[in-house]
Amino acid sequence: MKKIIGALVLLLSFSTQAQEINWMTMNEALEAQKENPKKIFMDVYTDWCGPCKLLDKNTFSNKQVAQYVNKHFYPVKFNAEGTEEVTYKDFTYTNPKYKPGRKGRNSQHLFAHALKITAYPSMVFFDEKGEVISPVAGYHTPSQLEIYLKMIANDDYKNLKTSEAWTSYQKNFKGEFKD
Repeated sequence: MKKIIGALVLLLSFSTQAQEINWMTMNEALEAQKENPKKIFMDVYTDWCGPCKLLDKNTFSNKQVAQYVNKHFYPVKFNAEGTEEVTYKDFTYTNPKYKPGRKGRNSQHLFAHALKITAYPSMVFFDEKGEVISPVAGYHTPSQLEIYLKMIANDDYKNLKTSEAWTSYQKNFKGEFKD
């Protein structure tokens, strides 16, 4: 009996551990799309951004969010003030004005600029061919992010052509994620 209880406790401890999002680079995600087309979910952050850190701590560490993102998207973590080279649409984006060792804000990466990112954090959704669907700016709790994740994953966004349609979609959306 003690062995059975011990095994159950062990199994429960594995199932309640926080699942993590399997982050990759944008180049890795674009390469993966060639083999298995899937949408991309990109977290655009900076090192100095407080809400970005909260998004990692409170939202991306949420088991339901992590499971859903890992299943339906190639998840990309992108530092909007970093030095990563990103090759997108036959152009290589860099951060030529980056200043190593600088504390706080640094120059914006040209890829973030091309995506018209003006606020951090921002999340950008790309379709299965790497085309931008939409950015979503700001901090979101798991339950607030859920509507965007599911709307994009299920292609519902393709039918939301007016603000009235979006309002109706929000009103009728039944979320399941817990904060």
